[in-house]
Amino acid sequence: MSDYTISAIGHIQSPYKQKFAIPRQPRLVPEAKAKLIFSPDFNREEFVRGLDEFSHIWLLFRFHETADKGYSAMVRPPRLGGNARKGVFATRATFRPNAIGMSAVKLEGIEYKNGQLSLLLAGIDLLDGTPIIDIKPYLPYSDSMPEASAGFADTRPETHMSVEFTPEVLNFIAQQTQYPDLQAFISNVLKQDPRPAYKKQKDGQQSYGMTLYNYNICWQVNESHNLVTSIENT
Repeated sequence: MSDYTISAIGHIQSPYKQKFAIPRQPRLVPEAKAKLIFSPDFNREEFVRGLDEFSHIWLLFRFHETADKGYSAMVRPPRLGGNARKGVFATRATFRPNAIGMSAVKLEGIEYKNGQLSLLLAGIDLLDGTPIIDIKPYLPYSDSMPEASAGFADTRPETHMSVEFTPEVLNFIAQQTQYPDLQAFISNVLKQDPRPAYKKQKDGQQSYGMTLYNYNICWQVNESHNLVTSIENT
């Protein structure tokens, strides 16, 4: 076996500033908008000529925040409540031998502004700053296989979580104009129930916080109901 050196072709500017609250798969939160900023060596429009003919793309990336933590042959998928173990190659866990991940996301446009080439993306599930190591067009006739089975993750995760906002939070959201889909974005993130598996088994009210875009957001969870209690600039 040989060792290979792979250089990032760019990085992601994402609304997710911390691992907590990132959806566990792409396109579960379609309002999650991001940019892929190309590195200097690839900052030329020739590299993406014709890419705008495709509606979706594959991103190959590196789990840069966990890459130095090693890997395990067996992991505990959150989908199974964090209790059952599966082989790492039977999961999409971040702790992998080469720390490489992949996501199929929506391509909303190509931007070349002030000398910087970027891809405009939606349905992203990547942490801010994630290094991108390759891009490939998504091909529906080949990449989509409706007859495929998916083991323990055979269905889309549904949580039946409801989301409510205090009047103060709704007023804050209405006053800001930078992110028109902010309320829907927060709602869909919380409907994924980002809490650790062991927390979901506990009774009583729980309080949490997360950072999306440049906002600190606090909410409370009581059984299957989320109440967003505050939002403020970071």
